[in-house]
Amino acid sequence: MRDWITIDGSAGEGGGQILRSALGLSLVTGRPFRIERIRAARPKPGLLRQHLTAVHAAAKVGAARVSGDEMGSAELTFEPTALHGGEYAFAVGTAGSATLVLQTLLPALLRAKEPSRLTIEGGTHNPYAPPFDFVDRTFLPVLRRMGAAIDARLEAHGFYPAGGGRIVVTIDPCPDLAAVALLERGATSMKARVLVAALNEGIGNRELAVVCQRLGLDRKECRVETVRDSAGPGNVMTIVVASETVTEVITGFGIKGVAAEQVASDTCDEAERYLRSDVPVGEHLADQLLIPMALAGGGVFRTVTPTPHTLTNVSVVQRFLDVPIAVHEESSEVCRITVGRGA
Repeated sequence: MRDWITIDGSAGEGGGQILRSALGLSLVTGRPFRIERIRAARPKPGLLRQHLTAVHAAAKVGAARVSGDEMGSAELTFEPTALHGGEYAFAVGTAGSATLVLQTLLPALLRAKEPSRLTIEGGTHNPYAPPFDFVDRTFLPVLRRMGAAIDARLEAHGFYPAGGGRIVVTIDPCPDLAAVALLERGATSMKARVLVAALNEGIGNRELAVVCQRLGLDRKECRVETVRDSAGPGNVMTIVVASETVTEVITGFGIKGVAAEQVASDTCDEAERYLRSDVPVGEHLADQLLIPMALAGGGVFRTVTPTPHTLTNVSVVQRFLDVPIAVHEESSEVCRITVGRGA
């Protein structure tokens, strides 16, 4: 009988990432788990719709026995029995993140025996999750360097709060990911893009004026795109920092009642922190690299000071996999994370 793992869902960062990482790792390892006190410190504790979508998607992929999978539930048990690739369709039903559902399933489907095709409907550009642009241009290219064959396509934008977006992802089996080292950034170039849906294009122009002034970008390296395939209004700006090692996508989201100039300024603040650090891996990519590197049995990267998200993810990974992970502070703003041998 397989040993059950018990996880405190309120530990560390205490958010839904603990559940999603546990689901993905349970599918990969076949180890069942029980999670308690799910999101206990959040304003709306327990399972929300996007968490339930991830649970039900993981249960389908892993033919799992599940209990506690109800709205608001603070406890859940999950016991996978068999891992199957294939064609799947999942709908969050709100602006809850489609990319976070993908993040939950991806490690397992790389280990499946057959190719997979996922269609996931929900939010594609949500301020509380990696937007599609980040997944497509930052995260997936690193996985491809590790040997994975993954293709992702955005078929419809889903902005918060309306949702209604759709992504389609194809995944070929890759049982043995290769270790990768991401230590130096190298030369960089920058561009900026603003998406506007059912809003005045002038909002995007105001945001880009701030970006050009703050980051010294030439206006020809910036553009505004009008989105016509979304279910509701939206405003998203991205600053793309392409380097020899990775392409970092830094995102800001328009919020009702917040000036376009403030949205742009806040996004520039994050871009400047990343540029100043001179590391290749930004704070959000650091979160997402831990599981693939642990499955590869090794890897190393330099990043900014780790977030509570990253440190919590380290602890969850180590509950399922016997792989050492070391976080070494190089300076007040830079650290090196080593997975596997040498950690």
